[in-house]
Amino acid sequence: MRVLIADDNPGIQQALAELVGDEPSLELVGVAGTAHEAVELADQNVDVALVDVRMPGGGEWATRQIRARSSRTRVIAFSAHGDRQAVVGMVGAGAVSYLLKGTPGEVLVEAIHRAVDGGSDLSQEVVGPVVGELVDQLKYREREVFDRERKVDRVSRALQPGALRVVFQPIIDLSSWRRRGVEALARFDIEPSQTPDIWFREAWEVGLGLDLELAAVRAALPGLEHLDDDEFLAINLSPQVVTNPDFAAVLPVGTHARLVVEITEHAPVEDYDKLSGAIGKARAAGLRLAIDDAGAGYASLRHILRLAPDIVKLDMSLTRNLQADKRRRALVAALVPFAREIGAIVIAEGIETDAELTTLRAFGAEWGQGFLLGRPGPVDAAVPAAPPKPSV
Repeated sequence: MRVLIADDNPGIQQALAELVGDEPSLELVGVAGTAHEAVELADQNVDVALVDVRMPGGGEWATRQIRARSSRTRVIAFSAHGDRQAVVGMVGAGAVSYLLKGTPGEVLVEAIHRAVDGGSDLSQEVVGPVVGELVDQLKYREREVFDRERKVDRVSRALQPGALRVVFQPIIDLSSWRRRGVEALARFDIEPSQTPDIWFREAWEVGLGLDLELAAVRAALPGLEHLDDDEFLAINLSPQVVTNPDFAAVLPVGTHARLVVEITEHAPVEDYDKLSGAIGKARAAGLRLAIDDAGAGYASLRHILRLAPDIVKLDMSLTRNLQADKRRRALVAALVPFAREIGAIVIAEGIETDAELTTLRAFGAEWGQGFLLGRPGPVDAAVPAAPPKPSV
C-alpha cells in the first residue's frame, strides 16, 4: 500500500517514515512539508495520505485537493489537535479517519489497512466532538424539514378557494382629485396571521411562488369590471412571474391597456433583457410597467434605468413626514423631474397627512396613494376620500 506523509514537523516525519519503512505491507511514496507539496506528491498513485491538520497551507485544503485529484486516495488526518472545529473540518474535507499524534504505531498501521478497505477510525478523544456535530446537524436538518413541511402546508391552504382575497386602493390625480386607477392588494383570511409579503416569500421558498402570485392575479382581474374604461388596475408581480409563459396566458384578451404591472424594489432582476423581452409584447398591446418603492434602495433606480417604466412610484419611506425632512425633500426633488424627463408619471405612495400631500403637490407629483386619499377595500368602495379643505 503506497503511503504519503504530509507533516511539517521533521521529528514526526522521521518517525512516520520509519514506521512505514518497517512495515512490509506499506511503501513510502514521499514526505511533504506543506499542503502544496502533499498535493503534488499525491499524484503518484497514492493509496493513503497521512495529513497533518495544521501544516503550512492547511490540512483541509490539502485533503480537498488530494480527493479532487484522486478519489481512490484515502486521507487519514493525523494531528495533535482534537478540537471540534479541526475534526469536523477534516472529516468534511474528505478524511476517512482522524487520529491524534501519540497513537501507537500498530494502531496507525491498522488504520491505514482499514482505510484502504473502506473503513474509518477515530481516536477516542475526538469521538465526542464528531458525534456532537452530527447530532447538531441532524437536529438542524430535522428543523429544516419540519419548517419546510409547515410552509408547504400553509401555502397550500392559501391556494384553496376562499383563502386569498383582494382589496383595492384608489390612486388619485392630485390636481383634479379624480381616480386614475386602483392597486390590487392580496389579503389572506387563514392562520397564521401574517403579512402578505411573508406569504409570498414563503411560497417562493417552497416552490409555490408562481402559483400564489398567479392566484392573486386571477382574484384581482374581476375588479376591471367595476372600473371606468380610462382607469387602470395595478397588480404586483415578481420578475419570475412576468417572464413565465403562464403569466401571458392569464391576462384576458383586450385588457392590456387597462393593466399596470408593478415591479418592486425588493424583487431581484437577474436578466433585464429577458424581462424586457417577456413583457415587451404586452407593453406593445398597451400594458404599462411601474417601478414600485422608488427611492427605497439602489435596485429601484437600476430597474428604472434598465426597464424604462411608464410609472415611478415613490416609496412611502420618502413621503412619510416629507415636509419636515430636508433629506427626503432633496431626494423627491430629484426623482420627480427625473421621472418626468424619461416620460414616466410619478405616484407618491403612503400619503397620510395634509402636510405630506401639500409638499408632494409642490414638488410636482402627479398622482398619489395612501390612507389620506382612500383606504384599501372592496373595489366598489375604492373611491377618493373627500379632498382636504384649502388652508386659510
